[in-house]
Amino acid sequence: MTARAWVKPAYTTDLVTDEGTFAALAPAWDRLYARSRTATPFQSHAWLYSWWLSYGRPGRLRLLLVRDGGELVAAAPLMAVRRPVSALVPLGGAISDYGDVLVDDERGEAAVAALTAGLTAVARTALIDFREVRPGGAIERVYDRWTGPRRRVNDSLCLELPAVPMEELVARLPPAKAQRVRAKLRKLTALGVQRHLVRPDEVDSALRRLLELHRLQWQGRKVTSEHLQARFCEHLVRSVGPMVRSGDAVVTEFRLDDDVVAVDLTLLSRRLAGGYLYGAHPRLRERKADVAVILLDACAEHTRAGGRGTLSLLRGSEPYKYHWRPEPVVNQRLLLARRRTAPLLSAVVCDVAARRRGKELLTRLRERDGGDRS
Repeated sequence: MTARAWVKPAYTTDLVTDEGTFAALAPAWDRLYARSRTATPFQSHAWLYSWWLSYGRPGRLRLLLVRDGGELVAAAPLMAVRRPVSALVPLGGAISDYGDVLVDDERGEAAVAALTAGLTAVARTALIDFREVRPGGAIERVYDRWTGPRRRVNDSLCLELPAVPMEELVARLPPAKAQRVRAKLRKLTALGVQRHLVRPDEVDSALRRLLELHRLQWQGRKVTSEHLQARFCEHLVRSVGPMVRSGDAVVTEFRLDDDVVAVDLTLLSRRLAGGYLYGAHPRLRERKADVAVILLDACAEHTRAGGRGTLSLLRGSEPYKYHWRPEPVVNQRLLLARRRTAPLLSAVVCDVAARRRGKELLTRLRERDGGDRS
């Protein structure tokens, strides 16, 4: 670890590149995370350090830390990448729905200014590319202060519901659809589907069961291939146990006739709860049980218990999510550069625009072909 006095003497800014130091940061990181109201579980130490062990590449770790004395007051968890351009990107990668920095709420703009100064220093030779920023994220405050070239473009779509009890979510639906959902809830009761909150000492086995059920439910269909990889299993098992103990996650098993027929992983933060991943046995559908209703009912219970404001369906616009009349919320991609790295920023913006045009063209072609077949 190297330290440089990049800001006023009250704060020191360190750039950590050592994995062992990252591991030892857990207590200080957890305290900062608890004081960062916009943080999501994807910025917790348990999630990020476990992700690094599964997905990180030697020599690429870049943790920008701001301290006041010995206390951590801001942090930017980053990794250096070389392709398609030289950039610093958030830890967590594609399996994390939100990317952000951590800023101590009690330090206000002083901590933001110190973090901005530190990021300006490390951006001498690389673009800073923050993907999947939820609107209102702490990195937006850095973006507002940034004096060099910067750009904001849309990233993934997330769908969000209010954090209210299940009966209120049902009441938001049109009468006929609400009646069908209530019938499905009664069906679950009649079938005898039981919910069991997994204890911390049961988490490892429950997660392995979740992934096996996830593989089984998608057998023969298109599935996110990463969810079937050993490194993803290792990351999930390693990270979620500590998150359950700290209240940042909850694992729920659903049992039918004493058999576990579904397992759900919901991630929790101060502001939201989000259903991250689940696995369900085909037996549930054979018994005419609606898996989406089962999961949403459980997730709504977690939001009510924690006083959170948002029930997030996280990234993706699958048709079943729209049945609940969610609000679309678009994550942001924030690009920060200095004058010498401005060409890198321009290259990324051009690539984003080209990809968007390509998707639009592909959509039009599919619509045209579909029309021809009809």
